[in-house]
Amino acid sequence: MRTGQSHAWMTLALPLLQIVIVFTIGIVWSSGCRGATMVKPLLRIHRYFCRKPVRFFSLILLYLTAGSLVFLHSGIMWDSPSSSRGEARGDSVVAAEMASRTAVLHVRGLGLMSRVFNKDNRKVGGRRFGPPWKKNRQTEVEGKDYTSNWNRALKGRNSKDMEDGRAKYIGCYVDDTQRRALRGVSFFDYKKMTLFRCQDNCAERGYMFAGLEFGAECYCGHKIQAANTSESECNMQCKGEKNNLCGGANRLSIYRLELSQESARRYGSAIFKGCFHRPDNVSMALPFSAVIQNMSVDKCVDMCTEREKTLAVLAGDRCLCGFPTPLFPLHDMEEEDLCLYRCQGEEFESCGNDEYFVVYQTQVQDNRCMDRHFLPTRSKQLFALSSFPGAGNTWARHLIELATGFYTGSYYFDGSLYNKGFKGERDHWRSGRTICIKTHESGRKEIEAFDAGILMIRNPYKALMAEFNRKYGGHIGFASQAHWKGKEWPEFVKNYAPWWASHTLDWLQYGRRVHVVHFEELKRDLFDQLKGMVQFLGLEVSEERLLCVEGQKDGNFKRSGLRKLEYDPYTVEMRAHIDELIRTVDAALKKKHMSGVPEEYRPR
Repeated sequence: MRTGQSHAWMTLALPLLQIVIVFTIGIVWSSGCRGATMVKPLLRIHRYFCRKPVRFFSLILLYLTAGSLVFLHSGIMWDSPSSSRGEARGDSVVAAEMASRTAVLHVRGLGLMSRVFNKDNRKVGGRRFGPPWKKNRQTEVEGKDYTSNWNRALKGRNSKDMEDGRAKYIGCYVDDTQRRALRGVSFFDYKKMTLFRCQDNCAERGYMFAGLEFGAECYCGHKIQAANTSESECNMQCKGEKNNLCGGANRLSIYRLELSQESARRYGSAIFKGCFHRPDNVSMALPFSAVIQNMSVDKCVDMCTEREKTLAVLAGDRCLCGFPTPLFPLHDMEEEDLCLYRCQGEEFESCGNDEYFVVYQTQVQDNRCMDRHFLPTRSKQLFALSSFPGAGNTWARHLIELATGFYTGSYYFDGSLYNKGFKGERDHWRSGRTICIKTHESGRKEIEAFDAGILMIRNPYKALMAEFNRKYGGHIGFASQAHWKGKEWPEFVKNYAPWWASHTLDWLQYGRRVHVVHFEELKRDLFDQLKGMVQFLGLEVSEERLLCVEGQKDGNFKRSGLRKLEYDPYTVEMRAHIDELIRTVDAALKKKHMSGVPEEYRPR
């Protein structure tokens, strides 16, 4: 008998021997406990097994041993050459796997054994590729090299197959916070980041490269603008999957997204910004330009994307690239009819002319407003960013952080917000290291704890629905139809609608200095409204940062519009009550010599 087979059957015999021993002992103590005469050498064993706890323990041992034998037998049958999988493996391979599975059973128990079976039977799919860390751990099976267990999805595939998938590992690269190696969009998740999630997000946006850093940060780009470095420096595990590595400290694990190259050529992913009049100083406003034969939108967008510029501007046969600046802020849009000049390369596209430019926003991220850090010196004043839940507080925090370059804090601690990049969330709200503090509190004591505050107000009909969605669906999710149609919604409106009014009334009454911002007006006129918020916080306004914010205002926590319901969730009684609350808040604002609530939700 071969060594592997001998070892396997020896391991198989062990549970059988256990059963025989336990069964024999059971007979001895059961007969002995009835008073049967026993030989002296077994007298002590007889007394030992007469105790009830020991009997119970013996029965459990017998049960578990029998169960392990059943599972072991099913595992052997699963991997036998005659099984339904039909794999033509040799006897030595089968015996070795039997021995391996039996060892796992005795060391780690039945639960782990079950997981081993599931993994081996799992279909290979969803190919996610990671770097070939530690090549000395690779093994040679049947004459082919296979990667180590850093990626089980690649088991049974050779190195050539790795290059034919959706992503190919390029290497470990240096990354500088002041000058990124990949300068497209970025997002963070300090709890659930995975290789596939980063690659998928970058591929969806048409990028050619995806890079992971610090185990939780994902960066996208169309070209790598940094030097590569030693593989050992990309040594941090992904937060969402411990078997893969996601870069390191200021180090990027970069992948080329094979399937994104074709999609990156399409201008469908670019955003049409409108028709604009030629700026006074074109060469300063749009520093790069080129004449393109047979001009088309996709050619200009592609050229500006390759040059890592956020704006692609078409002016007849010329393509200009740049960023929004005070010289070309994209605030004064012209009628589109003024730009209706056919592109030479595409009959149904408009390319503008020398006086009126057609502008698209590319998928390149504007990094002029992406740097954020804590205040260099602790602030002596505490600024609140206060709102009723669902009134856009998280969105406002995103805007303020980009516009100022400083982190915002929170009166609470929300782990999901921290994991998404709001690093001030973990600081104590009195630390003085953040520019303002998120709060939904409305009591006098809580309000007077702050020296000043920005008060966010939103249409209560929209705010209540947004908070209901957050409560039952998460920050960017939605409540189910069962929640809307059940008892939860009427109870929610009954309790939360009065809070919407009392929150504003309390801040107007007890706040020392209050700057009111209406959510609807912030959406409509972001530049001026955000500029006023920055000035209220006592900071110098950077127009370039504000223009940068306009290009990436949504952030990671924008819900994709309130999901349309099949019916109006508000009853007549609800609306009558909410309208009365709106009138009360409107009157309180005007009493403080402020503008009342916006027209769109003022009761008629």
